[in-house]
Amino acid sequence: MLQEFGIADDIRARMLNWRHDLHANPETAFEEHRTAQVVADALMEMQIAVDRGLGVTGVVGTLKNGEGPVIALRADMDALDMQELGASPYQSTRKGKMHGCGHDGHTAMLLGAAVHLARHRPFRGTVHFIFQPAEENEGGGRKMVEEGLFEKFPADAIFGMHNIPAMPRGKFGIRTGIATAFLDTFEIHVVGKGCHAAAPETGIDSIVIAASLVNALQTIVSRRIGAVESAVVTVTQIHGGDTWNVVPEQVILRGTVRTLDAGIQDRVEAAMKDVCAGIAQAHSAEIDIRYMRGYPGVINTPAETNAAVSAARNLVGEEKVMTDIKPAMGSEDFAFMLQKCPGAYICIGAGETANDPPLHNPYYDFNDAILPLGAAYWVELVKQQLPVA
Repeated sequence: MLQEFGIADDIRARMLNWRHDLHANPETAFEEHRTAQVVADALMEMQIAVDRGLGVTGVVGTLKNGEGPVIALRADMDALDMQELGASPYQSTRKGKMHGCGHDGHTAMLLGAAVHLARHRPFRGTVHFIFQPAEENEGGGRKMVEEGLFEKFPADAIFGMHNIPAMPRGKFGIRTGIATAFLDTFEIHVVGKGCHAAAPETGIDSIVIAASLVNALQTIVSRRIGAVESAVVTVTQIHGGDTWNVVPEQVILRGTVRTLDAGIQDRVEAAMKDVCAGIAQAHSAEIDIRYMRGYPGVINTPAETNAAVSAARNLVGEEKVMTDIKPAMGSEDFAFMLQKCPGAYICIGAGETANDPPLHNPYYDFNDAILPLGAAYWVELVKQQLPVA
């Protein structure tokens, strides 16, 4: 039987089938019912104990082989609300929904590892395979934790992995400590005084105020946060006005904030409130800001980061494992699991060319060539963390 990175040819074929099937049938946050059924059926076929329902559609498989340590491996299952523009034979069959981040591949790799581990059992202890819903925006990881994930499935450590198209295939990247950004969102209501567009002096122009506000918010990063510190403030939505000749009474702005430190997160929030108050006073308007804390940063613990590095090096060699990559300003709700359990989150390279579509792009497609390597990483990690002797 052919093998690649120790993963048998029949397992590789099954991973490919799972991946293409999930890609063609994407499901978004807390609606992953079909996906969860595919996962549960595959696990039960391997005689792995299955628990369903944590986080609405979450699935946890448990494989025990004698007494020993316990580790958890996590993959996300959800797709994105976006229209796929690619033309693969397995492209999305659901309008406005797409696996634009590779969670179909993440799920397939963890299932492939589960098949190998159930078949060969090269470990002593217990492995929990966590298939999590709603990573994109809705905090499925937080919901699983709140509903008792680690009380029901206690673990000594937990590990996660994400594909990166900008990193060459065959490489891994990780860092100890902060690895992804804190994610916050905001909504700002600007209330002025509506009037005829031909006589703006008779009103309080909410459009002009909103424009001033967008510009002023950008000075927070450049003038309130130091150059060696990291923060991003981005306005992503502006809503206001209904017709050509009316200055609207109200404009709504929405956006996101990313930081790599809780202290900077507090400072950005305070600065945004100061800016809103100042501009409101300057224009005799009312400005209300709702600042909403979202995902915390992923913080990799040292021992588990070293374990992830060791497993990756055993597969691809020391020179292909980067151990001090820059933190990502993107966010990841695996952070909620790391708040409860030590662990590490590693990046697996998926890039073939410098022009590969990035994550969250309508032409993105998970690179099937990394399926065996991803599954082999999980297997190597389990063998290392749960040694037979």
